[in-house]
Amino acid sequence: MTPEARVQAAIDILDQINDGDPAERALTNWSRRSRYAGSKDRAAIRDLVFSALRKWRSTAALGGAETGRGRVIGLLRQDGVALDTVFTGNRFAPDPLRAEELEGGTQPSDAAAMDLPDWVWEKFKSDLGDRAADAAQVLRDRAPVTLRVNTLKGDVATAQSRLLSEGIATRANPKSATALTVEEGQRKVAQSEAYQSGFVELQDASSQAIVDALPDRQPQNILDYCAGGGGKSLALAARFPDAHITAHDAFSQRMKDIPARASRAGATVKIANKPEGRFDLVFCDVPCSGSGTWRRAPEAKWRFSPEDLQELVRTQTEILHIASELVSEGGLLAYATCSILDDENTKQIDRFLADNPQWHGVKSEFYLPDADGDGFFVTILTRD
Repeated sequence: MTPEARVQAAIDILDQINDGDPAERALTNWSRRSRYAGSKDRAAIRDLVFSALRKWRSTAALGGAETGRGRVIGLLRQDGVALDTVFTGNRFAPDPLRAEELEGGTQPSDAAAMDLPDWVWEKFKSDLGDRAADAAQVLRDRAPVTLRVNTLKGDVATAQSRLLSEGIATRANPKSATALTVEEGQRKVAQSEAYQSGFVELQDASSQAIVDALPDRQPQNILDYCAGGGGKSLALAARFPDAHITAHDAFSQRMKDIPARASRAGATVKIANKPEGRFDLVFCDVPCSGSGTWRRAPEAKWRFSPEDLQELVRTQTEILHIASELVSEGGLLAYATCSILDDENTKQIDRFLADNPQWHGVKSEFYLPDADGDGFFVTILTRD
C-alpha cells in the first residue's frame, strides 16, 4: 500500500470508531476485508488510528471536523506534513482538500488542547495541580515498550545481550532495576527467543516499580487477588522466589493463560477461584479507570464517565474490605491502581483507614505517566 492509501484506510477506520465501533473491532474488520495489506501496512495504519484516538479532540479542532477525514487532517497538521502531498485524489489516496478544509480548523484550547473530556481535565487540575498539564500531554503520545527481566532465569546484562543478538536494543529504565526500555526492534519482541523462553516479559516500568515498593521481608504465602493475566503474579514470584504464589480473579477466564506463562517463566503459581486461609501478603491491583495508561488504550478516556468512576470506587472499596480479611496477623495488604485520579488512590485509602482504624499505612508510591512508564499508585498497609 502507498502511504496515501494507508491514510485513507485510517480515515475509514476512524469513521467506524466515530460511529461507535470499538477500535480493535474496527481495525480487525478492516484487516479481514483487506487481505492485500501486509504487516507493515497494518502496523502503519494502526499507528495512525491510535495517534488520532490519543488526540481525538485536538485533531478534530485543527482539522475542522469531527470525522475521520477531519481528524487525519488535524493530525497531519500537528505533525507538519504538507497536506497536498497526501490528499492527492490519486488511486486509493484521499480526495483533494476542498476550499473549506484548507481554510478550516482552529487551534484547540483548554481541555481540547489537553485531549481530555472536560470533566476529566477539571479532575486532573484539582488532583494534580501544576503537574496536570504535563501528565495530560504525556498521554497524548505513544507509550514506551518496556520489558521486565525475569530474575528467576538470569540477570539484566544477560537479557540485554540476548535481546541485542536478536536485533532488539534496550536501555536500563530508572524506575526499576529489572526494567528495560526497548529502543530498537519493538515489533520483534514477541517472536524473540528471550521472550518466548520466559527470560523477559512485557511489563510497564511503573508496574514493576510498585512490586519493587513492597518491603523486603520475605512472605511465605502471597495472594494476587486481582490477578488478571498474571503479570503481577509472575513479578511477585521473581521478587519473592521462596514464597507460595496464589492467583485469584473475580473473572476466572482472565487467568486462563497463567499456567502457561508461569511454566515459561519458571515460576509456580496456584490458581484459586475462591482463596482460602490467610496470606502474609495480599496484593490488589484493583479495577480502575486506567487513567495512568490511557495512551495505551486511548479510546477508554473518551468512553469514561463520572458514573463509571463512581462505580469503580464502589468496587474498589468492596475489594479492599474483602482482601483485608484475607491478610494474616502482621501481614501486608497492598492496594494498587494504574490510575492518577485521587478518588481511586489517596481518597480511597483515607476512607478505608477511617473505617478500619486497626489498619495503618506503611508506604505509598505515586508515579505520573512519563517517558519511562505509566501512571501508577500503590499503598502498603498493615494491621495493628
